[in-house]
Amino acid sequence: MKTSCEVLIIGGGIIGSAIAYYTAKTGHDVILIDKGEFAAGTSSKCDGNILAIDKDPGFDSKMSLVSQQLVHELQEELTVPFEYRNPGSILVCETEEEMEAAQKWVTQQKREGLPFRMLDRQDLKQESKYFADDLPGGLECESDATVNPYLMTYSLIHGAEKHGAVFHAHTEVTNLTFLQEEYQYKVETGRGWIYADKVVNAAGVWAPFIGNLLDETMDIPIHPRKGHIIVASREMPVGMRKVMEFGYLISKFGGERTVDEETDRNGAALVFEPTVSQNFLIGSSREFNGFDTKVNFRVVQNIARRAARFYPELKDMLMIRSYAGLRPWTPDHLPIVSEAVDYPGFYVAAGHEGDGISLAAVTGKLIQELIEEAPETIIPTTPLSLQRFQQKEVHP
Repeated sequence: MKTSCEVLIIGGGIIGSAIAYYTAKTGHDVILIDKGEFAAGTSSKCDGNILAIDKDPGFDSKMSLVSQQLVHELQEELTVPFEYRNPGSILVCETEEEMEAAQKWVTQQKREGLPFRMLDRQDLKQESKYFADDLPGGLECESDATVNPYLMTYSLIHGAEKHGAVFHAHTEVTNLTFLQEEYQYKVETGRGWIYADKVVNAAGVWAPFIGNLLDETMDIPIHPRKGHIIVASREMPVGMRKVMEFGYLISKFGGERTVDEETDRNGAALVFEPTVSQNFLIGSSREFNGFDTKVNFRVVQNIARRAARFYPELKDMLMIRSYAGLRPWTPDHLPIVSEAVDYPGFYVAAGHEGDGISLAAVTGKLIQELIEEAPETIIPTTPLSLQRFQQKEVHP
């Protein structure tokens, strides 16, 4: 195994792979390691959204728009296809009260320059005849796209390898030391030592553990937030693009919803995504349940009932399988993409919650620019700094 490099990336999901691609592409000597297989964690336990529709107006939504443009460029420059489509997406409202909130949301997003518009009841029926008749409308973001996250991760890996990056699976970090006099990092793995000038912690929900190997007092406020997905057989042409309920935003950001106790407890909300393989992905849920990834079929049933509320004929759908993954949650729902103040050359790129697929490209590009100390970065860095959590309550 290669024992030294300029940039060592820890974590072989879509975030780490995007960082490897952009840093290798600009001429850096890169090694990426993962304790298991690549794309075996959160990146393979999710849907494939490149969304702006579910982002807070302002910095969050603008960052998503930049990432969407980068993904559009990647699908042209990477040689391994990753099922990129750009059909836009929809948030559907259940009540007139949600329609009022949606109108405010659209107004704010349009003010920020995003391509949003309101939809009425007739628009929904034109979108899909399978929508429930009592739904009053919703909203659309036409820039939203969809990818296969597993394929995109490997496409980025393949692209990085073409630029000289080296990848090692089944290489777990067991110790991490900053050699202050050399301004270099000594990383112990189960397969030997690696010396690196820069280290990027892209370990997702495990990022706090990597940080503590370097400094046991380092506080990276990321917590695992469990989510379920159902894979269903497409037996009817329910829809051709991504649909979520407006209540998904409330669930994501921790607001109060007018739903039954079980739906509220599970954070269950409609997420509907048709795939290239002619199946549907149906979700989702949100729970703080440690690192447990076992499928809870009561939660799955709750998700299925929620989907049938918006698409009544889905009650007879054929479920192929279900799976659960862990979102790396932060208190303000923004990722950490930052150099650690006390450890020059040690970067954190994690905490994307359910937006890792959406924000992988912009994260990879931003880390490359931080490593190169670029005078201007593709997006502002202050909102993503690790230091923003100092002296704040950071527990879920």
